Amino acid sequence: MHQEITEKFNSLKEKQLSIDITRGKPDKDQLDLSNALLDISVPTTSEDGIDLRNYGEPFGIKEARELGADLLDAPLENILAGEQSSLLLCYQTVLSNFLFAEPTPWKDLDNPKFICPVPGFDRHFMMLNDFGIEAIPVPLKNDGIDLEAFKEALEQNKNVIGMLCVPKHSNPSGEVYSDKNLEELFKIGKDSSNKFLFLFDHAYLIHDFLPTPEQKPLWEIALQEKVQDQTVITTSFSKVTFGGGSISFMATAGYSLDLIKKVRTTMIICPDKINQKRHVEFFKDVETVKAHMKEHAKLIRPKFELAYSHLEKLPSECGTFSKPTGGYFITYFTSKPIAKKVVNFCKEMGVLITPAGSMYPNRHDPDDSAIRLAPTYVSKEELASAMEVFITAVELAHFDISI
Repeated sequence: MHQEITEKFNSLKEKQLSIDITRGKPDKDQLDLSNALLDISVPTTSEDGIDLRNYGEPFGIKEARELGADLLDAPLENILAGEQSSLLLCYQTVLSNFLFAEPTPWKDLDNPKFICPVPGFDRHFMMLNDFGIEAIPVPLKNDGIDLEAFKEALEQNKNVIGMLCVPKHSNPSGEVYSDKNLEELFKIGKDSSNKFLFLFDHAYLIHDFLPTPEQKPLWEIALQEKVQDQTVITTSFSKVTFGGGSISFMATAGYSLDLIKKVRTTMIICPDKINQKRHVEFFKDVETVKAHMKEHAKLIRPKFELAYSHLEKLPSECGTFSKPTGGYFITYFTSKPIAKKVVNFCKEMGVLITPAGSMYPNRHDPDDSAIRLAPTYVSKEELASAMEVFITAVELAHFDISI
């Protein structure tokens, strides 16, 4: 068997492949679904008479906020429509608390900390690092965050000021948090502090491509648990229309809403109101958005199913992999501490994968086990080649084969 794997490695290396599956980006055919945005005719005024070409409306035009309210199932007065991505609104939320949180701005706290489920989104960890906020990793279970680990993290650490997660199709392993898990998270966090921030990057709220467990609107659960002033929910059209050219939405209330308005009033002279209006004209309503996402699903699903079919060929002793029903990633967990070796073998064979450890704070995966795969950006032919490389790399590393 070892000789066969070695021969496979040499054969793949000779092909001089150049395939990049490091990031979860839409492919060209997905972007083409939104090409009508480029030619859409946009009026110069909003429905309530605001001149879209001029300054003003730092919290977004009304019709964009109405679309966000329908997406997040929250009242209009609790919705802000912003720019580009949910991540940017998360950053602005952390910034507002860093500068202006009461009774003590986070910048004045001694070693402030956030709880983050792992494996997690590498850019979340980068963002927290920017502010000098320590990320405390807690494991994920199939239905969400490990609640016992969450409690322990709060009990064993001082100045835990919040949590940050992707609650549906978690990045990168695809978990969908159950309503019960979310309810308990709210209860535990609220009991620790009435200023504990629940920050949800709901980036994949509408990105199902296979049947997905139902999840109540987060806003509904926050109201039920009376933590709406401590809750910030963000989402966007980043992987719905165009990367960097989309619009984003936030739902929050009270104290948290006041903070984000304070920082945006200073830093955002105005959002791109014409682009907000363009998206409203393109989508009209949430039902149109959902129909659009079904077209995305038709393009994405075959790639994930292709990846699953290849990963199933690996001997079970080598590891396990997540099978998300939406989002943009698959995570493979090796049974031995060999993730870095696997990624390096893939690079030798011409396939780039997200660096091992990236899904953990400070890029340190204590088990050296988790590997993120992003199937969407490449063609199915390239993906098949990449998965063949990945399987070979896992077998080489797992069986400790010399090459």
